[in-house]
Amino acid sequence: MSHSFSDLPRAISTTHDVSRPSAGAVIRGLAGLIAMSMVAGILVVLPFVPGLVFAGQAGSVALDLFEELPEHLTIEQSMLPTTVYARDAESGEERVLTRFYEQNRIPVTYEQISPTMIDAILSSEDPRYFTHGGIDLIGTTRAVLGNVKGGQTQGGSSITQQYVKNVLVQRCELEATSPEKTEGGSETLQECWSKVTSAEGSDGYIRKLQEMRYAIALEKRYSKVEILERYLNIANFGGTVYGIEAAARYYFDTSASAVSVGQAAVLAGVVQNPNSYRIDRPEGSIATAAGERVNGAPDGSVDDVSAGTLAALDTLRGDGAITEEQYVHAADGYSETKGRQLYVLSRMHEDRKIADEQYTEAVIAPVSPVVTPPTSGCASTGDAAYFCQYVIASIRSDPRFGDTAVARETRLRQGGLQIHTTLDSSLQSSATEAMKRHVPASADGLDLGGAAVSVEVGTGRVLAVAQNTNFTEDASHAGDPSYSALVYAGDPTRGGAAGFNAGSTFKLFTLLAWLEAGHSINERVDGRVRAIPRVKNSCDGDWVNHGNAVIRNWGNQPGYVGTPAEFTSRSLNSGYLAMAEQLDLCDISKVASRLGVQDSAGGDLTMNTLFSVLGSANVSPLAMANAYATVAGGGMYCPTTAIERVVDSSGEEIVPPPGACTRVLDAGVAATAASVLQDVMNGGTGSRANPRDGTPILGKTGSHEVQQTWMIESSTKVATGAWVGNATGLGDMTRRFGERRYALARDVQRAANSLFGGDRFAEADARLTQRSDAEVPDVVGMPVEEATARLEALGFTVRLDGAVPGSEDGDDTVSSQEPSGGLLERGGAVILRPGEEGDD
Repeated sequence: MSHSFSDLPRAISTTHDVSRPSAGAVIRGLAGLIAMSMVAGILVVLPFVPGLVFAGQAGSVALDLFEELPEHLTIEQSMLPTTVYARDAESGEERVLTRFYEQNRIPVTYEQISPTMIDAILSSEDPRYFTHGGIDLIGTTRAVLGNVKGGQTQGGSSITQQYVKNVLVQRCELEATSPEKTEGGSETLQECWSKVTSAEGSDGYIRKLQEMRYAIALEKRYSKVEILERYLNIANFGGTVYGIEAAARYYFDTSASAVSVGQAAVLAGVVQNPNSYRIDRPEGSIATAAGERVNGAPDGSVDDVSAGTLAALDTLRGDGAITEEQYVHAADGYSETKGRQLYVLSRMHEDRKIADEQYTEAVIAPVSPVVTPPTSGCASTGDAAYFCQYVIASIRSDPRFGDTAVARETRLRQGGLQIHTTLDSSLQSSATEAMKRHVPASADGLDLGGAAVSVEVGTGRVLAVAQNTNFTEDASHAGDPSYSALVYAGDPTRGGAAGFNAGSTFKLFTLLAWLEAGHSINERVDGRVRAIPRVKNSCDGDWVNHGNAVIRNWGNQPGYVGTPAEFTSRSLNSGYLAMAEQLDLCDISKVASRLGVQDSAGGDLTMNTLFSVLGSANVSPLAMANAYATVAGGGMYCPTTAIERVVDSSGEEIVPPPGACTRVLDAGVAATAASVLQDVMNGGTGSRANPRDGTPILGKTGSHEVQQTWMIESSTKVATGAWVGNATGLGDMTRRFGERRYALARDVQRAANSLFGGDRFAEADARLTQRSDAEVPDVVGMPVEEATARLEALGFTVRLDGAVPGSEDGDDTVSSQEPSGGLLERGGAVILRPGEEGDD
């Protein structure tokens, strides 16, 4: 009857103490060290002292070498993958979105590794592991004698020694990829492996001696189980696959706790020579008859492993244990790996870890990998690729993860971060589908871009990011406009995009400044197209002069005398210029900044012309969506974040959960602005983007010339920003794609409403909606100065239509006025036309 490992180390405590090596094991370990030391000493000095007397000088040299070598091995943390998580929309549980790594490693505990896997490793690599003290004297002696004959260091290492070797390789690799290393000034990863494992001559023996000294010291610090667990988590299994769990998942789509006998034998074989026995890159079949070519060997020859494979299969066929068909099937496949697997199986069988039938079954079965590449990088996340890229850009730009870009990249790929994101997978899926329906990945004659981003009101959590292009960081797609790694919804720091001209969505900040100045949304303002010679700007001097420059309305509308509420609903440029005429551009800029809309350097936007109130500045769709979310949230600003929290490999939080939001707008101002913006979505320019699902919605349209188009809308729960325009260039969007923004924003907001709902917005502040009318007096015939003073005393504003003519007697009078009488809201404009008294 065979015995598995489950009958040994976990039960072996009845006969052996596996927590620490026994005294006898330590003595045997020391004996092995002394034997190796003597042999190493002899072989090191022999070429230089031909007449050396072995018994005395060799032992002395060996002991001297031993004493000079360090004993304590510093064990750095292994490179660990960073894992990005998203919450599953249906279950509510977090799932792995993707990983970033230099080494694909998934640490597991000893209890999470199958006893069969442990059996395979120990039988093939170190059958006396639980009885020696870190050095297998028998194996080491055999290796030393082989090295004397062959001239290059050979095997014979115990599991503990192999662990030491892997620690040293890992240390070298960490140093090779360290941020402190200058380009070209560090060893390559391959050089690290060679440095630790392939030294020849005297260097090889000294390396072996040091390895042994470390191994004995480790067995004093850690239990056998701890060392074995550490070894199986650090060992390389080919390419970037490290550790037994990652290997089981990658090669067989299973876990280390569930591998079969045959799979365990393959993995135990792979670890002996990871890049020779890999089964994700087969290179042909083994020979099925003597004399056939095997894996590139010369005609008529086979290597030892392949020959051993055939010999074992021939024996089974000769004994009638397998059929001819089974023989051919088993012989065809991964020759090198199959041969190594057979060796492991034979060792397990000889050690009585597997029964006869298990052995035969595993031998005749072909190596059948189920290669399952791990999810890695943003490209593997499908719909969420641009959301992922925004998250990773946030990490790469955050000094909390390193002082330099290189340091942050190193921590991302080696530091084992656990990044918990704000992604709503259901909304992300809906946003992606909406983008596919309405905005193609590319268009002839345009560098077409499209972005949709949704932000949770009251938290700033980024819920979804969709883009029209295909995500890639592959240089082979350079020049293809349908591919991009830039996140159009982001900014230069988080996503790489420089933003886009906001157009009339930027009018929000003039509206808010107007209300903060105490104006009503129902004041009468002269919104006709006209020249506005100058406007106040206390951020840049005092006044900005514009001469006779005029900005036209869309469709060359002449404008009208109306209210800010009307100007907003119809997006009248000339009306907003007239509002800004009564404000300070500096105040408008500061409102935008308070709501998170800033320049690429994080400062206040430069507004050095009146026309900048119409959205000439480049801003990000995400920042604009969050500005509208601030209004929808009653004036509470919450910085956007796509990251809930980040935990490092030790369990410490690096980025705590988002903190409390701050009030940046008076609640009455926010509610009044929201009431105006609801009119935009109900009968105004944004009506086509209204989901009309019963959820109250506010919003604003925007376009910049013919190059950029926008639609931003929000419920009390979620704000959505949609942009369709030129990613680069100045092509005309309006002819083919000018209407796409409406459907895109509508469909994404409808999906958000179905998931999050929405409440009624707060009622507007009565002080900011009132109409204050007064009788306009007749001032015709009065001197202009006197007429102006009288009208302003009643609360009207005065605008002169034409220059005031001079006369020698100073009799400058008003020849006509508009309106000439009746009621006019206080704050409304009275137009005076000056001229000589008595002029008609």
